[in-house]
Amino acid sequence: MEIDERDFDLQDIAGNFRLTGRVRSVFPFGNGHINDTFKVLTGEKNYLLQRVNQQVFMDVRGLTSNLIRVINYLSDIVENQEGDMQVMNSVRTINGTYFYIDDDANFWRMFDFIEGSRSIESAENPELAEEGGKAFGWFIKSLDKFPVRDLIDTIPDFHNGETRLANFNKAIEKNRANKMDEAVAEIEFLQARADEMMKIRKLVNENKLPVRVTHNDTKINNVLFNEQNRAICVIDLDTVMPGTTLYDFGDAIRTFANTGREDDQEPSNVRMDIELFKGFTKGFLSETKAILKEEEIKNLAFSARYITWEQAVRFLTDFLNGNLYYKTAYPEHNLVRTKAQIGLLKSMEEQF
Repeated sequence: MEIDERDFDLQDIAGNFRLTGRVRSVFPFGNGHINDTFKVLTGEKNYLLQRVNQQVFMDVRGLTSNLIRVINYLSDIVENQEGDMQVMNSVRTINGTYFYIDDDANFWRMFDFIEGSRSIESAENPELAEEGGKAFGWFIKSLDKFPVRDLIDTIPDFHNGETRLANFNKAIEKNRANKMDEAVAEIEFLQARADEMMKIRKLVNENKLPVRVTHNDTKINNVLFNEQNRAICVIDLDTVMPGTTLYDFGDAIRTFANTGREDDQEPSNVRMDIELFKGFTKGFLSETKAILKEEEIKNLAFSARYITWEQAVRFLTDFLNGNLYYKTAYPEHNLVRTKAQIGLLKSMEEQF
């Protein structure tokens, strides 16, 4: 659920954190689907303030524990290696915690803003895609020795295809928002591929894929680039938890190699650019090839099709349920997103 910043005294909330300088202004920042993000300007340093969406993240304390463990671990690595990669550090509150709870039980947190950085919504060329691949590959590689069992599942069954399919079928059965007639073709398309798309879950259930620390939201705009178009930071770590590399690779291809927008209303804009696919894969494997197992490498391409199918299922499930999960700008927004994902999946199927 999106908030109106006028509902909160954002300067007062920001003042509960250990900031350098006095808060001068706070304004909405970015276009994330889940949390509400604001940029905080002081006379000396800038920050990012976020309200955590508790409809999505039920255990904010557990999420914060994951976040801080991973940030601290990666910070130690960054300090002891050369290169451009940075970590977006969390800022403590005046009371020493990593989140502030307001009078309405909203959880707020603060991060250092990385100056000179930018996020992008599309990979303009294979070189940018390769940089993104290096960043997410670095993330997987750097956390290879992290004690993965120390992390909780911030969203249980997040990439569990069986669960996503069950929720989808339940949404169809209940037709809570009376929207099913608008999505008959999309429902049929996704259901026709359901059996094939259980392949990764089957490999997970059979312990044929190693459990790793994975990001689980490897969209292109979750990598920050510097002014020289070098990837410098992987951000949005709320979904960092135990998983398989295939989830991260597949979701990255879904956004990095997509020629259209995630909610593109023109189907002809949406296809998978094979050169962007190759660029991302080159960067990703340059960082991870030494640690990946054969079963992981063998299923990288399929994972892109799976995650795209899964995301279409998620968007359409939310549409049928009445748009309860994702932020929407208009009533059919999730259906438009679904159609864009289906168009992308069709393009993938034509190419591999």
